[in-house]
Amino acid sequence: MRRNRKVKILATLGPASQDEAMIRKLHEAGADLFRINMSHASHELMREVVKRIRNVEAACGRPIGILADLQGPKLRVGKFANTTVELAAGQTFTLDNNEALGDNTRVYLPHPEILEAVKPGDRLLIDDGKLHLRAEKCDGKSIVCTVIAGTKISDRKGVSLPDTILASGVLTDKDRADLDAVLATNEIDWVALSFIQRPQDLTEVRKIAGHRVGLMSKIEKPQAIDCIDEIIELSDALMVARGDLGVEMPLEAVPGIQKQLIRACRRAGKPVVVATQMLESMITSPVPTRAEVSDVATAVFEGADAVMLSAESASGQYPVEAVSTMASIARTIEREPHYPGIIYAQRPQPEATGADAISLAARQIAETLKLKAIVCYTASGTTGMRASRERPEVPILALSPVVQTARRLSVVWGLHCVVAEEPTDLDDMVNRACKIVVSEEFGEPGDRVIISAGVPLGTPGATNMLRIAYISADGQSGV
Repeated sequence: MRRNRKVKILATLGPASQDEAMIRKLHEAGADLFRINMSHASHELMREVVKRIRNVEAACGRPIGILADLQGPKLRVGKFANTTVELAAGQTFTLDNNEALGDNTRVYLPHPEILEAVKPGDRLLIDDGKLHLRAEKCDGKSIVCTVIAGTKISDRKGVSLPDTILASGVLTDKDRADLDAVLATNEIDWVALSFIQRPQDLTEVRKIAGHRVGLMSKIEKPQAIDCIDEIIELSDALMVARGDLGVEMPLEAVPGIQKQLIRACRRAGKPVVVATQMLESMITSPVPTRAEVSDVATAVFEGADAVMLSAESASGQYPVEAVSTMASIARTIEREPHYPGIIYAQRPQPEATGADAISLAARQIAETLKLKAIVCYTASGTTGMRASRERPEVPILALSPVVQTARRLSVVWGLHCVVAEEPTDLDDMVNRACKIVVSEEFGEPGDRVIISAGVPLGTPGATNMLRIAYISADGQSGV
């Protein structure tokens, strides 16, 4: 199943799409990996959905990645005596540790960590920013605020803190239980971490998960932008989570931050996913708006590894059409005459490592000689990601003897992943590569490919060899 595009599609599964027949339709329409939102999925449902995805993977014969998205801390105010109260700009309103029902002067805030962390001058945004408060007095037990904008607050509305760093980590008790369940399946490839604020937030998760899953940091807090290089270094991938990011920062700042994050990840050679409201209107419409098409196109032009569908595929009326539309946009943009030049202009300089030098050489040789494909053997996935970092014009086939590696690489730009046995010697390596290029329809007899691998064969992280090969007349070997 050849995609004919480089950017990957991450589709969220939900009530409209989590039966096996629909998962297969979404995969055939273009979804390369699937997201399970642990905010809504029980452990039993999560295990059942994973099983269905693996059944589709076996039927289609192509590795499929699975991402479990942890809910993260959900900060909410308490309840009001009359459910909703009206406020006025300039008035005083208090959030405190008194469990009594709220009124138009105060409300219970069941989060002592917020009461202890907020400082005078900090902003508090309620109900996705519809109510804007500014802290005036803080004593660890209450926060006396001035209403800056907004006129209403009601039961259990969410609280965002764009100026405050909480001492507690990102893992809640629910997240820890969900993470244990995810790791127990041994079938999930990525875990997304919500509301990352600082590099330390990744430490606890890494201690629990090790490297059994890839850690994808969701960037949706302004504090994360201030230490983004450190967060990228500790993460295996990033998600530009524009929903909450657009609440805690001015909306007009989000496009620039998106570009900044994509380029930072490309420099580091880490996958980056652009998410939230990409084809939002397709929840209820079979066609997107022009602005949404431009939004997806911008992410593709920037060289993002993947673009994500949320409610469009999870609960919308047109999940298959949403995936097909996103795939069509990506294919069309990647064929635009200006696309190679834009991607080339953003290409980072190679790092001083053997893997980067080999990947750079492979790209230059492949493009100069107009080779059909770059084939890289990769056990851990590092070689595949370094090859992708170069953003070559020719296809990249990532061959791995480890099925978990192939699944994890399904989010990486330009990689066509194939699970293949470890070659026994150099001749077997070349012959196996050429045979797979033909069987996967990336080349035919008489074409040339370039192969990268590590010698001795099977040594992780030892990419040190390039070989140009002709595909033999029978398509079964290379010379």
